[in-house]
Amino acid sequence: MINKALCLDPIDNVGVALMDLKVGEVFDLNGFKGNIINEVAAKHKFALKDFQAGEDVLMYGTIVGETTKNVKVGEAITLENIKHKIRDFKELGTTYSWIKPDIENWKNKTFLGYQRSDGQVGTANYWLVLPMVFCENTNVKLLQEAFEKALGFAVQNPYENYVRKLVAAFQHEKLTESLSENDNISESKIFENIDGIRFLTHEGGCGGTRRDSETLCALLAGYVNHPNVAGATVLSLGCQNAEVSILQEKLNKIQKGTKKPLIICEQQQEGTTEVLLKKAIDETFQGLVEANKIKRTPSPLSKLVIGLECGGSDGFSGISANPTLGQVSDLVVALGGSAILSEFPELCGAEQPLINRCINKDVSGKFIRLMDEYAQAAENAGSGFDMNPSPGNIKDGLLTDAIKSCGAAKKGGTAPVSDVLDYTEYLKTPGLNLLCTPGNDVESTTGLAGSGANIILFSTGLGTPTGNPVCPVIKVATNDKLTSRMPDIIDFNTGGIISGKETIETSGEKLLDLIIEVASGKIKTKAEQKRNFDFIPWKRGVSL
Repeated sequence: MINKALCLDPIDNVGVALMDLKVGEVFDLNGFKGNIINEVAAKHKFALKDFQAGEDVLMYGTIVGETTKNVKVGEAITLENIKHKIRDFKELGTTYSWIKPDIENWKNKTFLGYQRSDGQVGTANYWLVLPMVFCENTNVKLLQEAFEKALGFAVQNPYENYVRKLVAAFQHEKLTESLSENDNISESKIFENIDGIRFLTHEGGCGGTRRDSETLCALLAGYVNHPNVAGATVLSLGCQNAEVSILQEKLNKIQKGTKKPLIICEQQQEGTTEVLLKKAIDETFQGLVEANKIKRTPSPLSKLVIGLECGGSDGFSGISANPTLGQVSDLVVALGGSAILSEFPELCGAEQPLINRCINKDVSGKFIRLMDEYAQAAENAGSGFDMNPSPGNIKDGLLTDAIKSCGAAKKGGTAPVSDVLDYTEYLKTPGLNLLCTPGNDVESTTGLAGSGANIILFSTGLGTPTGNPVCPVIKVATNDKLTSRMPDIIDFNTGGIISGKETIETSGEKLLDLIIEVASGKIKTKAEQKRNFDFIPWKRGVSL
């Protein structure tokens, strides 16, 4: 028998529709019985009991909202009868006991990674080119075009032919040239052990506050130190707030082992653009020659650092994809690896369970402080975490930030919280880490890579093409319809959990198998294939 609805926790008083429910359909969930009295769309919630106005709405075993009017049993939960509410949270008071998942099948498995002198292992081998200030963006783009075409990393734009055909039709001419969507502009890849050169651009480095520049330098230092980066070329104008010396200072704080090659080219010292770029090209090419000597070697799964992200979430996110990510997180942590859970605005309402999992009061205290500071900053700006759900979230069943957050927190599995990182802090403690980032997808994934994640798992119910320049991003769908509708951006589907064909445990094991293939360079993610190399630094303003 197909389950049409689900109750997520024994104390919950609302159910979740797994498919569209029609008026009159009978439900029997968690001891609550009744009939659906108005249509409930798949992913949305309905009352399991009669509510009076002002009563708590419970999901995931906690408060996710409050009724604003009387609601009858079987009635759909909507923005007309519910508002955001969360349970108060307090300091750590109990010792957390974790039951680890069975890792017997994974203990001897490895991935083929690039081992660095500091003990990190890369899932890719990139050279990085970045500007200290927006004034150098044009020069970065000139270098990108020159290097990618000459070294075989450039890919023909698949839409160029389409535009040419339109032009030919407009001019009543016959299109004579035909290019394949996958044709490389250069005949072959020159450096076989280099996976690409990644070129960052941004709008910061000057004109903002000194804090903005310090934060940007710390973020860029994290990218230079990233396990997937062999070395970096830095373009500086020379007079900006984000000075090269600040970048070097931030880098010195996190670097271990032999320092990576760091090429500094400052335009106001070099003179003409030609002199600047030829120097950058000459020294970068020599860096590439050395980086090409590094080869993939078998590495234990304890060297994986999994970034946990969600975007374009829907009412199934907390039921299928996010728990699958949580299962992978637990497996990796149990194997001695690390996982990083981001997006603090999307932990609103899930604070107490996370606090209870912190290994000590220093860790829980830092989490509480960062959450309180962020929430207060949002309120001071005339907003609040309750305004986090997007129109797409709401349309697909995430009516309050607490509903969204409690589902989002499932990405963190059940492992103890070993550390809490502020934005741009680099990973230092194995295990599950919480990272303060905004809910903005690209700002958050940018932060995850900057803190050392060498693989990012990104769950989505509505679809998003988001990727990252230096870290493979595996897109995980919550449902079958999304996977069939947008197969060009989805890498893994957890829709079988909704239909009952798959369990969270088996789904997590299959996803870990895929991670090993991606980490070994055997499979390219859809985001990388489509060159979705998104990079947006967070300026520490209110971004939900």
